[in-house]
Amino acid sequence: MAKKSAGKEQGKNKKPSLRVKSQPLTRPRAASIERLPLSTFTEKAYLDYSMYVILDRALPHLSDGLKPVQRRIVYAMSELGLSAASKHKKSARTVGDVLGKFHPHGDTACYEAMVLMAQPFSYRYPLIDGQGNWGSPDDPKSFAAMRYTESRLTRFAQILLSELEHGTVDWTPNFDGTLQEPKIMPARLPHVLLNGTTGIAVGMATDIPPHNVREVAAACVHLLEAPDAGIKDLFKHIKGPDYPTEAEIITPKSEIRTMYETGNGSIRARAKWEREDYDIVITALPYQVSGSKVIEQIAQQMQQKKLPMVEDLRDESDHENPTRLVIVPRSNRIDPVELMSHLFATTDLERTYRVNLNIIGLAGRPRVYNLKDLLTEWLKFRTETVRRRLQHRYERVQARLHILDGLLIAYLNLDEVIRIIRKEDEPKPKLIKRFKLTDIQAEAILETKLRHLAKLEEMKIRGEQDELTRERHHLEKTLKSTKLLKQLVRDEIIDDAKEFGDARRSPLIEREAAQQIDQTALLPTEPITVVLSEKGWVRAAKGHEMDPKTLDYKVGDKFHQAARGKSNQLAVFIDSIGRTYSLPAHKLPSARGHGEPLSSHLNPPPGATWTGVMMGNPEDKYLLASDAGYGFVAKLDDLMVNKKAGKTVLRVPNGSRVLPPQRVESIDSDWLAVATNQGHLLVLKVDELSQLAKGKGIKIINISRVKAAKREEYIAGITVLKEGQDLLIHSGKGELILKSGTELYKFVGERALRGAKLPQGHREVREIEAGN
Repeated sequence: MAKKSAGKEQGKNKKPSLRVKSQPLTRPRAASIERLPLSTFTEKAYLDYSMYVILDRALPHLSDGLKPVQRRIVYAMSELGLSAASKHKKSARTVGDVLGKFHPHGDTACYEAMVLMAQPFSYRYPLIDGQGNWGSPDDPKSFAAMRYTESRLTRFAQILLSELEHGTVDWTPNFDGTLQEPKIMPARLPHVLLNGTTGIAVGMATDIPPHNVREVAAACVHLLEAPDAGIKDLFKHIKGPDYPTEAEIITPKSEIRTMYETGNGSIRARAKWEREDYDIVITALPYQVSGSKVIEQIAQQMQQKKLPMVEDLRDESDHENPTRLVIVPRSNRIDPVELMSHLFATTDLERTYRVNLNIIGLAGRPRVYNLKDLLTEWLKFRTETVRRRLQHRYERVQARLHILDGLLIAYLNLDEVIRIIRKEDEPKPKLIKRFKLTDIQAEAILETKLRHLAKLEEMKIRGEQDELTRERHHLEKTLKSTKLLKQLVRDEIIDDAKEFGDARRSPLIEREAAQQIDQTALLPTEPITVVLSEKGWVRAAKGHEMDPKTLDYKVGDKFHQAARGKSNQLAVFIDSIGRTYSLPAHKLPSARGHGEPLSSHLNPPPGATWTGVMMGNPEDKYLLASDAGYGFVAKLDDLMVNKKAGKTVLRVPNGSRVLPPQRVESIDSDWLAVATNQGHLLVLKVDELSQLAKGKGIKIINISRVKAAKREEYIAGITVLKEGQDLLIHSGKGELILKSGTELYKFVGERALRGAKLPQGHREVREIEAGN
């Protein structure tokens, strides 16, 4: 018993277990599972996301030219009472209202959209008036945080907001269904063209440039008066885009017209400049171009010695002169037009803007509009907006006249009305029955204050009745007449253009295309000698008088070939498989050192070695040959190439090698001397060889193919001789000089012959060269 009682005590003192008994997982019923192929699900999800981005984020609506976030910012600011006549309030207040009530997204993106609408260098007609740091043209993203800046709407924002409460647009619940927000704004002018916009959606984008209010309004008026007008007629009013800066639009009129006809195209804007003494002063930059970036681009060219004609560069911009970049030429002989043309071609002083009039139309679908379709559809929207506004006003006038009729009955029967009100517990039904009033009229009588029962008030009611009756008649007449409605739309557009319009900022001036200065023309034309070693190291020495054989070479390396030319020319190299390559001579390392390997500048095939170097003018000619006995004459221009990998020029037979190229001064008078390793020497006229751009060439000296392939016989030396030059032969027993005239004459023959044998002891030819 004691044990049992002890066990009971332990049971009483035992703490309850916190472990929850797990329930077996139950599979959902088959009826609650929707089965879809993966391709169908992903396609639907992607399309849903695409339509959301297109309709609710990236593209503007044709009616008001705003994206949803912009529309919500403007509406939220109007609800906060931030009109142009009010005091500025912290931007954080506006952003908080926008996010909390209408736009549940990131505060940074919302604030950046707000900043864009406040920057006068980004918007042609800013919608927000900001105080504080809202960025600068040099760095539009340098604006202060929203807790520091203050803002309110501009007067121009009234073209979007002034008719909002007049029944002109449809409303929709906000994201949580607690508030209403407008689907679109009742724009009084085609704002989609006035401020323009850019956006990237899914599979489409939009790029709409800003335009001038007066020009767009004039085009709208013309289209109202002449609905059949074409793009050509509208182009008389809208000359082209009008950016916030005074930079010149240099696109030809024909291209601008084509852009308006198709809805696609491009616009080129160029900086505005003038001369002050000998200095060049840039006073206006293209839209969204940073002055500091332009300075950096020009300074970089100066550091790279690509602008030797510029001595100094200064940025003198200040509050009085927002853009003032000064370029100081090196001398007054520098052509400023040529210099600026080069800068337009190589810097952001000239910029091209893409145009793509891709807009969400009244039907809710995005499409690319041409100018006429865009304005026609907007005028349709504006006409309907005005009709809805008049209808809304008509209904309010009708309602007010109805109430005034009831009030007038009350004033004419004032004693009876007072008696009913004093004696009846429920006077409203009695008033309705006694005077045949409506519920609204009876309610208005009961809400009338005692001080309004004076005789003068009756006169005011009659006066208001007469005024409202006349207004109702005018509204009825306008609503029933398409002509009067169109006339009203026209007059309002003209009035708004007078109130908000201004002069064009971006002048339209056709200019010639900018031309970049040839960099070789900027380089000094100094004589230079390019030296190539046997192991492929290259360097350049100043002058033509130096002897390249006297230079120091790395251990195991020695002189191979040299070419003389100028520092602004290209050095052309040829490798052992017949490919040629080009390098600017001024970029080659100095001859004070050992130079650099050519392979660090070029990309020859594996196993290829360097055979020779050439320099000169593009029309200069060189002899290219293989030691199998084939070759041709080529222009240096045909051997030049921009690719690091070069190009194949000389086709080399199997087992053969490329000989060092030889310069030909005159095809008509020069001679060619060719010697084989077996002692055969042939001298022939150069003009017997073909002039080709590439290929194997023709036979120069007769060497058996079998012997050439087995390397039993091959050309050991080749050189070009001028008329009257001697020939120097390096052979096994030393040097042999063959004098011009009778000594060389016995070796002269026609092309493709074997030539004559050299004297005994000099048949093991190592090299031949032209003598003095």
